[in-house]
Amino acid sequence: MILQHSTWQEVDAYLKNSTAIIIPIGSTEQHGPNGLIGTDAICPETIANGVADKMEALIAPTISIGMAQHHLGFAGSITLRPSTLIAVICDVVNSLARHGFDHFYFLNGHGGNIATVTAAFSELYSQSSFSKEANKQPLRMRLQNWWHSREVGVLSKELFGHAEGSHATPSEVSLSYFAHPHAVKNVAMQPELAPNGPIRDADDYRKHFPDGRIGSNPALASIEAGEKLFHAAVTATVTDFQSFAKSD
Repeated sequence: MILQHSTWQEVDAYLKNSTAIIIPIGSTEQHGPNGLIGTDAICPETIANGVADKMEALIAPTISIGMAQHHLGFAGSITLRPSTLIAVICDVVNSLARHGFDHFYFLNGHGGNIATVTAAFSELYSQSSFSKEANKQPLRMRLQNWWHSREVGVLSKELFGHAEGSHATPSEVSLSYFAHPHAVKNVAMQPELAPNGPIRDADDYRKHFPDGRIGSNPALASIEAGEKLFHAAVTATVTDFQSFAKSD
């Protein structure tokens, strides 16, 4: 069930059976020579929609701009400051909590969001701790990175081995190609395997990783691999979300 495709009456009816919601969150940033700028938002949104096809789950609109200041050396990348993203997350959760939602499952597609989303959770929990309302239903929040499940990890290693790298990976590029096959790009990589190293500010990033990749060879990406990764990620997410939605 997609929130943006639903009426308010349908959301009311959903809340009679479940107070859990999936919120895809990603980023709008470069993904190397053949990766789509929207990859980090496309991946969790695609998986979340797949989950909704398998079970009763409400999918919120994707938060598609994340904390990606280190990518600003590449055209098209857009970022929110950490403080801005924290405010966005808090406003989204508080809006939905007003209607009765109390379990918020953030399905994440961007590693750079992790620290900021976790900080937002701390802000929300602090808000509850300081509240004068006693014994109210506490909020529950979980951040799940779609690529961290055992199923996806095993499959990524099997498909791409050491060429997976850590940014503009063949796994994420494959999944975005599965979601949008019309947007597949065929680009040769030079060098074939990108270098590794730390991420700092935007200019330093561009200097050390001139084509945007980190440790990866996304030329290995394919629609077929993306389909396999999609099914593995959906299966893992269904199991994890079901457990989370029932948690006290």
